[in-house]
Amino acid sequence: MRYLFETEEHALLRKSIRGFADVHIAPFSAEWEEAEEFPKELYAKAGAAGVLGVSYPEQFGGGGGDITHAIAAGDEMIMRGRSVGVTVGIGSHGIALPPIIRLGTDAQRDRFVRPVLKGEKVSALAITEPSGGSDVARLKTRARRDGDHFVVTGSKTFITSGVRADFVTTAVRTGGDGHGGVSILVIEKGTPGFTVSRSLKKTGWWASDTAELSFDECRVPVGNLIGEENQGFYAVMVNFVAERVMLASQCVAISQLAYDEAVAYAKQREAFGKPIMGYQVLRHKLADMASRIAAARALVSELATRHVRGDEASGLAAMTKNVATDCCSFVCDGAVQIFGGYGYMRETLVERLYRDARLYPIGGGTREIMNEIICKTEGY
Repeated sequence: MRYLFETEEHALLRKSIRGFADVHIAPFSAEWEEAEEFPKELYAKAGAAGVLGVSYPEQFGGGGGDITHAIAAGDEMIMRGRSVGVTVGIGSHGIALPPIIRLGTDAQRDRFVRPVLKGEKVSALAITEPSGGSDVARLKTRARRDGDHFVVTGSKTFITSGVRADFVTTAVRTGGDGHGGVSILVIEKGTPGFTVSRSLKKTGWWASDTAELSFDECRVPVGNLIGEENQGFYAVMVNFVAERVMLASQCVAISQLAYDEAVAYAKQREAFGKPIMGYQVLRHKLADMASRIAAARALVSELATRHVRGDEASGLAAMTKNVATDCCSFVCDGAVQIFGGYGYMRETLVERLYRDARLYPIGGGTREIMNEIICKTEGY
């Protein structure tokens, strides 16, 4: 199935991404998941193939397109590459670069955006802190002005690609309490006082690195300030909507992959003398799974269309993320159940997808926070 917004251009893009994933990811994805990392050289290959530039403006080194193209590309990366960890790891620039593109100067875009889209550098976004995640307005990492530098002290956690990132787009507090005191700084690897405290072990997404970062009197040039001082909160909020579109679309892709695996298994697995697909109870389970995937896909189509049009879509983004994450959890759980004992084995793809799915009701804003956003946009 395809999204309603897709055109021939999207079909050609899918074909290109499919070819890349078939050659450079799928043959190694299981091995990389067990190793809990993929080779850094994959970024260069993805950059050369145009994979990293999908949906980014051509004037900044991208391939053009919009978020609908990113959704189509991500769909193929997950479905054909068969590794959520690799997909999200190689795509961490999807949340790290937009604030720089939106608010940065031409010099900053040349310095930070172009090398990432070429696959020469790795970028990460650092917002979440050990003391809190979804409440961005209360972040504690402090950046005080000292001449031509900001001196940054604090820590960040759960940072995708944080271990290998060459720079981190970081939300810091430069002003007073609340959303009005938040700014965005690009903090580069090798800056004295900036360290990767530890690489974090996760339930899922094994092939992507996730880090805890520490800033100890870290001196960052004022030239690395993105946008105006104390005006970074809006950029973070805008970034969240696009991130939630992509997270919801990832859930659809994961669900579809788990569903396809379950259907194929049900057709060949026999019990009591016939394929288990012959039992109504199992067919109805698959029907429920297919129905939820279709509903989630329709919502993602609607959300992506509105986002491209420039509509205010924070409430719809929250609804879509919740529906898609619920779908993903339901379908992956059902797929494991259909596989029975084999579904509990790490050699089986659905086992990994089941673990990967658990992140989505948490990452990019928890399910509970999404409900709060929905309540506000609905006016109660």
